[in-house]
Parts: sequence; structure tokens; C-alpha cells
Amino acid sequence: MERNLKNVLVISFGFLLLFTAYGGLQSLQSSLHSEEGLGVASLSVLYAALILSSMFLPPIVIKKLGCKWTIAGSMCCYIAFSLGNFYASWYTLIPTSVILGLGGAPLWSAKCTYLTIAGNSYAEKAGKNGKDVINQYFGVFFLIFQSSGIWGNLISSLIFSQASNKVEISEENLACCGAYDCMTDTTNTTGSAEPSNTLIYTLVGIYTASGVLAVLLIVIFLDQIKSDQAETEKEILETPSFWSTFLATFQHLKDKRQCLLIPLTMYSGFEQGFLSGDYTKTYVTCALGIHYVGYVMICFSAVNSLCSLLFGKISQFTGRKLLFALATVTNTACIIALLLWKPHPKQLAVFFVFPALWGLSDAIWQTQTNGLYGNLFEKHKEAAFANYRLWESFGFVIAFGYSTKLQVYIKLYILLSVLVLSMVTYGAVEYLEAKSSPETPPPTKIENVRPLTQETHM
Repeated sequence: MERNLKNVLVISFGFLLLFTAYGGLQSLQSSLHSEEGLGVASLSVLYAALILSSMFLPPIVIKKLGCKWTIAGSMCCYIAFSLGNFYASWYTLIPTSVILGLGGAPLWSAKCTYLTIAGNSYAEKAGKNGKDVINQYFGVFFLIFQSSGIWGNLISSLIFSQASNKVEISEENLACCGAYDCMTDTTNTTGSAEPSNTLIYTLVGIYTASGVLAVLLIVIFLDQIKSDQAETEKEILETPSFWSTFLATFQHLKDKRQCLLIPLTMYSGFEQGFLSGDYTKTYVTCALGIHYVGYVMICFSAVNSLCSLLFGKISQFTGRKLLFALATVTNTACIIALLLWKPHPKQLAVFFVFPALWGLSDAIWQTQTNGLYGNLFEKHKEAAFANYRLWESFGFVIAFGYSTKLQVYIKLYILLSVLVLSMVTYGAVEYLEAKSSPETPPPTKIENVRPLTQETHM
């Protein structure tokens, strides 16, 4: 096997193992650690730390350690979060969430840098176009990586299905599920009994082992590309100072179009935060039991992945406006239905319809918003995508931050309001573009892909 391709596969399967664990844990935080809102508070802190990490850490860490050891070290931050879930408390989960958040940005940046250098290296030897090889490498990576959401959630559901203390849910308890929830401290008191400590330890143990295997895979089998340290250092020396880069992110807000895109970008964090933090807890865990959370999130992940591929291909024929309209209608219908629906175990199929439709909408938000940023800000991509990561993460922080303070119906109204605002401001962006198009040449077409630092996966 060609050496560079081997390294791409090592990174891909390393990330698959790592995010099989993290993805499963993220989906369960609101249900597994519902007392005093510990689970969603940890996710809010995690994304806040990620914002800070994205601004400062990647260039420094990669320069000091090189790509291989940055990936391995950052993966250890994820393992720390898994360990924090063994004895979850404010003194274990919050600090490990901060550690994971700080390690998230260097991990993804080092991965992107490594694949880029590997692609260019192979292209130079083979006499091929570097951009084409890099795109192929990223295609292989995401093909393998995207399945992590399925495996992580499948493991959690299979383990929690072994619980012997499942209880029948009374109609009185079911009244506390859904949009008008009773704001109880522990969701499982209104739904099925909490899983035993043995099952929790088994699950977290498997996730931790998966993370350790990921680190070992990287350390043992990933080659330290000879040029990666030198090229990275050269890259950093040629770029502006960290403060200049930091200021460029906020100077980009002088562009009226960037300001108008903030609600749309934040909405991406809001809607993902609602599904993983509120829907899983107040609808699924409350009415069906925690062992169904994994199956529901598998449905979301599978539809999301398929639709991401589909919409990335058909957008060149439909245009982004039609796809944004489809996502808006779908999300609005889901929000209204969730406000009216009273979840009941007898309506099992309905619990899967919502995440499937949500996955369809999220695929559009991710692929088309990313493509929109690339098209609008072609000359200032770095600052534009820094804003993308900043505002999406900020949306996550807010969504998880107020998760335990408000009833679900209020959160749904907030979600709907932000969606409406997003479409109004997005329409203004399209109007400004149409107005200026006769004066300026159209931007180069950029293929719609998911952001390389997709915050759903972290």
C-alpha cells in the first residue's frame, strides 16, 4: 500500500475510534447526568473552551509538537472526558470538559495539516494535481469518520438494553414528557429507571478503551512526515502574528454580509444543541428510556450523512436558495409538531421521524452554509471560517447553557424565532449579492462540503 494512503487510513480509523466514544457520550450527557443539569452544563463549558482553543492554540501546539504528536496528545484530552464520566460530578466532568474543549481545535487543525502535506507530497512524486489528491484524501477520511456516530450510539443502546430494571411508564409520568415538561431534576424518574452503575461503567469503559486504541493506533502506525515540522513552522513564520489573526476575525465583522450571517451560523449550533440536549432527554429518555437514545441518534446520523452527500451534489442544479427553503420548511414543521405532540411509547415510529427530518435539515444547514461562506468571502476565507466556527460554537454554548433553566416549549419558541431571523438576514445577504452582481464578477464555484471542524463531532 502506498505510504501516504496508509497514513490517511491510520488517521481515519483513529478518528473513527475516538469519535465513536465521544459521539456516544455527547448524545447521552443530558440523560445520563440530568441532576442539576450537569450533563448539558458540561457540554456548554466544552464548547466555550473550544472557542478559546480555536483562537489561540492550534498554531502554537502544532509548531511545538508536529502534527503526529499533536493528534496523539489531543486525543488524550478526549480520553480525559471519558474518564470524567466514570464518577460524574461537578468536580470531574467540568474540568475534563475544559480539557477536551482545549484539545479539540489542535486535533482538527493537525489532522487537516497532516492530510494536506501528505496529499501535496504524494502529488509531487506522482506528478498529479495537489488539490485533487488532497480532496481524495479528505474524501477517504470523511467516508470512514462519518460512521462514528452510528457505532457510538449503537454501543450505548445495546448496553443499556441489557438493563433488568426497566419499569412501566405511567400516564401520569408521561404527562411530564414533551414540550411542557415538568422541569424535574432527573428525567429518569419520569421515565424508565436509571441504568445501573455496572452498565454505566461498562459503557464508559468501552468508550475509554476505544479512545486508548485510537491513541495507540496513531502513536504506533502513523508516520511522522519528514517535512511536516519544517513546513508547519515555515507556515507559521509566514503568517501574521496570533494577535493579528485574532483581530482579523473580528475585523471581518466590518463586512455587512458577515454580520447578517451571524444568526444563520448561530442557528446551526442552536438546532444541533436542541436535538442532542433536549430532544434526547425530554422526549426519548422520558417516554421510552435511555436505551433508545442511541437508536434515535443513529437515525439522525445516517440520514444526515446521506443527505450531506446528496445535497452537496444536487446544489449545483437547484441552487442554495431552494435548499435553504426546504430546510426552513422542514425545521419549522418539526418545531410546530414538537410543540403539539405528546410523546407516548405506543407511537414508537414518531420518535424516529423527528431525528430523520432533523438530519435532513441539518445536512442542508451544514453543507450550504459552509459553501455560502466560501463563495461570499473567497478572498478572506481564514477570517470567514474563523467566524463560522466562533458563532456556531457560541450557538452551542447558549443552547446548552439555558437547557436546564427553561421549559422545552420556550426553547422551541426561541429556536423558531432564531430560524425566522436567520432567514430574514440570509434573504438580505442574497439581496445584497444580487444587487452587486452586475458590478462584480461572480465568485468562483466552491463545492459544498461539511466544515472540516464540524462542531457536531468536535
